[in-house]
Amino acid sequence: EIQLVESGGGSVEAGGSLRLSCLASGFTFDERDMGWYRQAPGNECEFVASISTSGATLYEDPVKGRFTISQDDAENTLYLQMDSLKPEDTAIYHCAADPGLKPSMYCWGPGTQVTVSS
Repeated sequence: EIQLVESGGGSVEAGGSLRLSCLASGFTFDERDMGWYRQAPGNECEFVASISTSGATLYEDPVKGRFTISQDDAENTLYLQMDSLKPEDTAIYHCAADPGLKPSMYCWGPGTQVTVSS
């Protein structure tokens, strides 16, 4: 059974930083593309970033240059370093295995809450 447990969210002021973590289990971590999605109140789930098995990264335009996705295969952990945070980054963040399908498929479960105040 695939399990993804997100952590690291919190409340910060605009301009601050957070690092999200996602501990994965139930599958061979380094054989799957991984990604992050987010859902703000009243909004649809949206793609944030992904990393392929070869290490290639992809970012949604609003986070380019501010967020960095990475992974530690030895720890089965996916990360999202978020710098220069803005109030519009406020959302529940979810990690995902095999990103690229309809976003709504990934925004389920508790995720980790990120709140950015102005």
